[in-house]
Order: sequence, then structure tokens, then C-alpha cells
Amino acid sequence: MTGTSAQITYASEIARKGIHLASLLIPIIYLQLDHWTGIVILCAITAASLLIDVLLHVHAGSRQLLLALVGPLLRQHELREDRFHLTGASWVLIAATLTFLVFPTTIAVTAFSVLIVSDTFAALIGRRYGQREFIDKSLVGSVAFAVSAFVVVAAWQALFSLPSSFFIAGAIASVAAAIAEAASSRLRLDDNIAIPCSYGIVHWLMSVLLSSC
Repeated sequence: MTGTSAQITYASEIARKGIHLASLLIPIIYLQLDHWTGIVILCAITAASLLIDVLLHVHAGSRQLLLALVGPLLRQHELREDRFHLTGASWVLIAATLTFLVFPTTIAVTAFSVLIVSDTFAALIGRRYGQREFIDKSLVGSVAFAVSAFVVVAAWQALFSLPSSFFIAGAIASVAAAIAEAASSRLRLDDNIAIPCSYGIVHWLMSVLLSSC
């Protein structure tokens, strides 16, 4: 959920988040590869996405083509010509690369999945039903974020056959990520970075703390 969501129609928001959900293929494919092969592939795809963003900004022909293809899905700040901004797709790929590079596999996969699933729920529910504010977003959107994140953590706990401490650490990290998402504007961080980084750091720290108890 971003503060610029009102700049595209709700139908376009749904379509944008549908593409966002397709990014769940990233952790699924990553788990089928060895770590460094996955990182190299992510770096290559991220570089390609960054090149497309540059062309969108500096090359008139490429901009015209890209706007014809995905123009209605881009937010206002992504369309600006006077200042360069990365698109959400590039931020997601950067987040994936950093998350899988820095954090242990189980935490990285969960953190990235929380980004994709919970950000989607927060944006769609918050935009439709949000009235009361929470930091810079809506309270209902942040609650939707946290609840859906709990489900994501529980799902990966079951799939990885991990102990209950994984869920406890993940639940606490989910709340931290929901707060980071709501405060991403004032933190001057894209929420695609703020969410997995805050989740990963808190989950990692809580895992260390719980293992020492």
C-alpha cells in the first residue's frame, strides 16, 4: 500500500497488485536453485528492469511503447519526466536480491512473501475501506497487512517444518513490517524495501533471542 495509490484507478490497482502477486514465483524458483545461481539470476533480471526504467525516462520511443503497454498501471511519480524514479517492478526485484543475499533462506523467503502478499492486502483493503489513519496509511490496511503476514508465516513454517519459535519470531516481525510499511513515506524508503528489510532484521534478531532462552 502506498501513498500514491489514489493516482490510479481501483481497477488498475487490482491489475497492478495481480502482477505484484506473480512475484511469488521468485521465492518458489529460488528454492529450486542453489543460492548463488539464484542471486546471479536475480541480479540479471534486476539489471534488465533498471535498464527499462532508464529507457522509460530518457528514450522517447521506449517511453511511448512502455506507456502504451503498462501506462495505466504506473503511479504518478513513476511517470514524471523531470525527475528519475524507479518503477515498483524494479524496487521489488532490488528487494528480492537484497533479501535473498542478506538473510537466511527461511527468513528471506518469508520476508519476501510477506512483502508480496501483505502489501497487496494492505493496498486493496486499505484503499477500499480505510478511513481511520495509522501513521501515513490506513488502520484497516495495516491490520490487513499484519493478519495476512501471520498467515504467510504460518504457511512457510508448515512447509519448512519449522518449530513454533519460527512463527513467534515471524509474528513479531510481521507487526514490525506493518509499522514500517505505514511509516515508509516519512522514513523516505520505498515500501518494497522497508517491508522485507524490517521483517528480516526483526525476525533474525527474535530468532537469536528465542534460541538463547
